[in-house]
Formats: sequence, structure tokens, C-alpha cells
Amino acid sequence: TPATWAVEIRPDTLVEETAQEILKIIKRDKDTLSDDKEKILDLVKSKILPHFNFTRMTRLAMGKNWSKASPQQQQELEEAFRTLLVRTYYKALAVYSDHTIKVSPVKNMAGKTDATVKTEVIPSNGQAISINYSMEKTNGAWKVYDITVAGISLVINYRGTFNSKIRSGGVKELLKALNKKNRAMEEKEKEKNTALTIQFKTT
Repeated sequence: TPATWAVEIRPDTLVEETAQEILKIIKRDKDTLSDDKEKILDLVKSKILPHFNFTRMTRLAMGKNWSKASPQQQQELEEAFRTLLVRTYYKALAVYSDHTIKVSPVKNMAGKTDATVKTEVIPSNGQAISINYSMEKTNGAWKVYDITVAGISLVINYRGTFNSKIRSGGVKELLKALNKKNRAMEEKEKEKNTALTIQFKTT
């Protein structure tokens, strides 16, 4: 279909369709996904990553310290931050087979290039968790640049940690800490053979 015929997908529709598609896959493959790291990572990379603006997320998490990083360091920071977020989603998806996701429609979308899509993740038993997605339309596509879980902004939460590392040892210290955390998480994943538990803690 020619690009000029394409119908713009609303941000709430994008979140709804992506969430339901992922839940369908998780429920279908729950017996193998719980201990199959590669399948979950493939799911994250193919269905979730394309809808995120990691450059903007990294810049927001860095705040005023972004300008202190060289272009090469900025690229390394984005890659390390992407890896960290992938692992966070990886941990969460493994236990979503008994969850439902409710997406609230965004009102008054006409002409908007920035929107917040509000969702609730509802377990089969237990309290619902509010997860809101801050999204921006760039080049005709809506992408996530922040996630707010139970009222806590992901990028602002990370900003405090990033600032602390930069104050103590500059951008190099932050990169060292991010890479160390990613390696530690990877080693921990290798040691686990049981179902992973959801974890939203970022520090």
C-alpha cells in the first residue's frame, strides 16, 4: 500500500494493539516463555522496541548532563540504557500470562504531537498497577519517551541515579556503572531456571 494511503495510528490504539498482541503471545506460549530467555528477548525486541524513542529517553534521563558527554559517549549511553530497559521489560513479561491490560482512550487528539496514554495492568488477583506512556509523534509515528509506573516517572527516577554517578566520577563513571549493572543482570538471568518475577525497581 502506498505510504500516502496509510492511516495514522493513534497513540492509544498503538498501545492497545501492541499490548493485546503481546498478551496473546505470552498466554499462548506461557509454558515455554517462563524459562526461555531468548524467546522473551525476541518478543521485546520485535514488538516493543520499535515503539520507543531511546535517544530522547536517554537525553531526558541525563538532563543537563547530556551536554557533558561526547558524541561517542552519548551513543554508548543510549545503547547501555536501551539494554537496561530491555531487561526490565524482559523481567516483567515473564509473568504477564494471567494479566489483563486496560487502555484508556486519549481525548481531543486533533493536531496533537504529544500525548499520555493511561493504562492499567490488572492481575488475576491483586491490585491493579497504573502504567502511563508519554508519547510523541515524530515523522508521522508515535513513540514512547517516558513510562510512569504507579506515579513514578522512569526517566526522572533514573536521572537521580545518573546525576549521582556523574557527580562522583563523570560520564565515564556512569557508563561503567550501567555496563556493570547490565552484566550483573545478565549473569543473574543465566543462573535462573524458574519463572522470573516482575520488577519495576530501577535503582
